[in-house]
Order: sequence, then C-alpha cells, then structure tokens
Amino acid sequence: MNLRDCYNFDDFKKLAKKKLPSPIFHYIDGGSDDEITLNRNTDAFNECDLVPNVLTNVKEVDLSVEVLGKKIDFPLFLSPTAMHRLYHHDGEKASAKAAEKIGTMFSLSTMATTSIETIGNLTGGPKMFQLYIHKDRSLTENLIERCKRTGFHAMCLTVDTVVAGNRERDYRTGFSTPPRLTLKSLLSFAMHPNWSLNYLLRKKIELANVVHMTDKGTSIDKSVIQYINEQFDPSMEWKDAEYCVQKWGGPFALKGVMSVEDAKKAIDIGCSAIIISNHGGRQLDGSRAPFDQVKAISDAVGDKIEIILDGGIRRGTHVLKAIAAGAKACSIGKGFLFSLSAGGQEGVEKMLSNMREEIYRDMVLMGCKNIKELNFSKLIYRK
Repeated sequence: MNLRDCYNFDDFKKLAKKKLPSPIFHYIDGGSDDEITLNRNTDAFNECDLVPNVLTNVKEVDLSVEVLGKKIDFPLFLSPTAMHRLYHHDGEKASAKAAEKIGTMFSLSTMATTSIETIGNLTGGPKMFQLYIHKDRSLTENLIERCKRTGFHAMCLTVDTVVAGNRERDYRTGFSTPPRLTLKSLLSFAMHPNWSLNYLLRKKIELANVVHMTDKGTSIDKSVIQYINEQFDPSMEWKDAEYCVQKWGGPFALKGVMSVEDAKKAIDIGCSAIIISNHGGRQLDGSRAPFDQVKAISDAVGDKIEIILDGGIRRGTHVLKAIAAGAKACSIGKGFLFSLSAGGQEGVEKMLSNMREEIYRDMVLMGCKNIKELNFSKLIYRK
C-alpha cells in the first residue's frame, strides 16, 4: 500500500499504522477512558441526512469561505495538534506547506516541535496559533508576542485541557517522549527502522516554542500527560481568556466550547469565533460530540460569532452537514496526522485534495452553488 492507494481516512490510517511504531500510532488514534466520545464524534453525523435539490445549475461551485478574517479555498483546515515530528521527520513544516499549497489554514500548537518563528518565515498562508495558559504567565505572554512578530493572523485558546484526560491506550502501549522502552515497544520500534533511525539520528525532538522558557520543553523527559498536569493552569477563568483576547488584539477563537452558555460568554469577552470541540475525544469521555451541539449553539449565537466544528470529520459529507447545522467551517486533526505519518507533506496534500474534491462533488450533488446555500433546510434528523 502507498499514497496512491489512499482515497479516504481509513486508507491513510492503515498506511500510517504500517509506518509508525505502535505507541506513536495509538497516541494519534486513541481517546480517553472507554473511548465512547472518541467514536461518538464521527457516529453523530450518521443520525441525520442531507436533502439535495436538483436542476439548480451547478456548473460553477464556489467552496471558499472566510474564517477568522482570512479567505480559504474550501471550508476545512488543519486543527492545532502537538508534536508533528514524532509522526514524520519534517513535522509541522510539512503540514504548514501542504496547507498553503492546497489553499487552507494551518494551525500551530503551543506543543509543536517546530517554532513559531520557523513557521512564520516558512509560509505566507493563513496561520493560527493555539495557545494554552501556563502556570507561568510570562510564558503565555511570550507566545502571544512572538506570534504578533512573525505573521500569525489568528489565535485560539484551548480551554478544555486544564487537566489531562485519562488516555489508557498510552499507558498500555508505553507512549511517552522519549518513548518508554518496554519489551513490547522495543519490538515495535525494531520493526519500524525508518522511523527509529529518523528519531535517533535527526535533530532532537523538543517542544520548540517553550524550550527556552522551561526545562520541561528541553528534555521532554516526561509523558505529554505529565507535562499538561504540571505546566497548564487549572485555575484559569474567563478573565484570563479575556486578557488573552485583548493582548492579542486580532481574530481570536476559544477552542473547546461545548455549551450554549459558554458560547454566549465567548461573545461577551470579545471572541471572533468559537471552536466546538471535545479535544478529539481525548478529554472528558461521555461528553457530547461537537456535531451534537452545533445546531443549538448556532440557534443561540450564530449571528454574533463564527462557529467552527472540530472533531470526527472523516468525509466531505460531514463538513456539509456541519455547515448546514450552522458551522462556518470545520477543522480536522487525526485525519491529517495519519496522512502526515503516511507520507509527509505529500501525504497531507493528498488528504486535503481528497477532501476538497469530496466537498466539491457533494456540493454539486446537493445542488448548492456556494457554502451559503447550505442551511438547515438541507438537513433532516431521523429522530
């Protein structure tokens, strides 16, 4: 199997599984506790149906949409995700260049393995930085100032990770950075020599955006779970988020909003957008899927703030359903990490191209000439 044979999410996932040691693969693939919410994120889309119109002259279809002040060519962009160099040696550079080439937005995580400055100088495409509030507030302020200097146009604050979710797959497989070497994981690393040699021989993997501020970013000698629990501030409140909005002074999204009440508060503190997300099913297991919440939140605040859906996207039809329910656009995480693992920049480009083609074809079949024509009249729930 190679990239030519990858037509959908599952194909990229299968190829990634062949290329990655088991602990690394399952870190991407897994969720928290019993992974009920992880699976629900995608299953939720199957509880409603699209209703197409015919004879609508769809010779020309415009997929473009403006999100957080920037126009992107189609309504799907790359979610902020951590540590890309664990999945492919080119890491965030490959992801960012792929997003720019295909005409969409790249999001850089605080916990990236490539620096703000490197990405800022690498690409002129739309770029959003994902912020976490650390216990050391000077670190948070430093990240904001560096993004201002290096051409990031938008920022999002992740608010659902004040403590790490219980990711039992990681405990079982021995995932940590550097990898914890058990007999089982040693065998898996030995069976993936290309990955292991890249890990050992290339530049040391580190949390590039905080390496100068905390020794935890220098050595990465603890698991991601321990880093979150030690460094992120569980005492953060709405006033802290409002401070970040004001400090940034540009397009700003709250990521991890799941309730109507919190969506209204996001408007009150000056946010441009909310990202409806449960962190890919990696935090509170048993919580609602993002798609479950889009309609209610859109009905309440959709005319006052941009709504972005993050979580469970596998197909172009999922994007269409999210927009019909009230979202402005969607973002994808696991899907592009699998494609990055499968083929670096080329893999991410192929995944994004596949999704763009699906969205275009589905729009034609829906009888919609542009994204604005997707509305709740095009959606029927089965219940």
